[in-house]
Amino acid sequence: MKTKTLKKNKVQVVTLGCSKNLVDSETLMGQLRANRFEVEHETGCDDAAIVVINTCGFIDNAKRESIDTILEFARAKKKGRLDKLYVTGCLSERYKEDLERDIPEVDAYFGTRDLPRLMKTLNADYKRELVGERMITTPRHYAYFKISEGCDRPCSFCAIPLMRGRHVSTPIVDLVAEARRLAGAGTRELLLIAQDSTYYGLDIYGKRRLADLLKALSDVEGIRWIRLHYAFPTGFPLDVLDAMRERANICKYLDMPLQHVSDRMLASMRRGTTKAKTEELVSLIREKVPGVALRTTLIAGYPGETKKDHEQMLSWVAKTRFDRLGVFQYSHEENTHAFTLKDDVCAKEKRRRAEAVMGVQQTISREINAAKVGRVLTVLVDRKEGGFFIARTEADSPEVDNEVLIASDKRALRVGDFADVRITGAEEYDLVAEPV
Repeated sequence: MKTKTLKKNKVQVVTLGCSKNLVDSETLMGQLRANRFEVEHETGCDDAAIVVINTCGFIDNAKRESIDTILEFARAKKKGRLDKLYVTGCLSERYKEDLERDIPEVDAYFGTRDLPRLMKTLNADYKRELVGERMITTPRHYAYFKISEGCDRPCSFCAIPLMRGRHVSTPIVDLVAEARRLAGAGTRELLLIAQDSTYYGLDIYGKRRLADLLKALSDVEGIRWIRLHYAFPTGFPLDVLDAMRERANICKYLDMPLQHVSDRMLASMRRGTTKAKTEELVSLIREKVPGVALRTTLIAGYPGETKKDHEQMLSWVAKTRFDRLGVFQYSHEENTHAFTLKDDVCAKEKRRRAEAVMGVQQTISREINAAKVGRVLTVLVDRKEGGFFIARTEADSPEVDNEVLIASDKRALRVGDFADVRITGAEEYDLVAEPV
């Protein structure tokens, strides 16, 4: 029995997983709004007649979260708290038949590239003229900016190609037009994302054109920071470093997931590189772009990882001193090449190894932050929280990196503004500052 009146033309969108999924949800909401739907994103209100869940199917924890969320809304539908429930995204792409069988309360399941079909099911028109336009859910001053879809890499552990398909670049002219629209609406920072950003352009231009894209975006009036994520190390286009060094609004920041350093592990992971080549690339990046902030992610407990492999990773992390670093515990994913290997590192040991790596990184991060005390840095103010403005430096991306805390009684700042601050204190992953 329904306990309240539902708004028939209102859709709530729930997003799980990565920033690439968030962009997909924003695109969906832009299409819905153009069709005169009332749209909300994870507001917690329960008066929408329609709920669309955009799922993640990357690793075990993400899959569990997606399934739990679907079940939660399926129960709400049974109780009359919504009329229609739709599921889209990576989990739905990968496990559609299983989900249809196990959770039949969902009205329809859609894959990662089924937006036109989803719109048709909602009795709405898919407006091709709106491609690239979105309903932004992040604070207005920054936006995730997807430059391509899919991936052609053969990494043994990764199920992304199964869910997202082959690599497809978005043309430069379309991305520049999207950047101009965002800048016109108040966006000051573009966070470039893709499954593999360094492959950009090969499929449509016959060569890597990430550097050309960065330069074209840097010419867009109003864009103050451009930040590059998910750069695959093998075949990295070195002209990107020239653009980063030469253009003031291209952040000296590079997110490059390296996954491991042991030659044994790199070969088994099908990464197409070696420890020596990885170290050479990191050195070259730092040489060409002095002061660059390097972020990486690693995998702990991959099949066959020995204590020697793990100790080599610890030693390398200590020596390389990444500015930012995260660790995933290996997840044994069906239909990947690594699934044919024995998942022989137990969950407890995976966790222990991941924690050991982060312990080394914590010390490095504390030392790097301490060296910034007394310096004047430019920050972007993201939000006000309690008695502090929360900001970021050029070396920090939202959600995953460090933050700068500025006491709000020192000076009135505005969310979305850039400000010069003097660093007065440092912790492992945060800085304390006061306005200059």
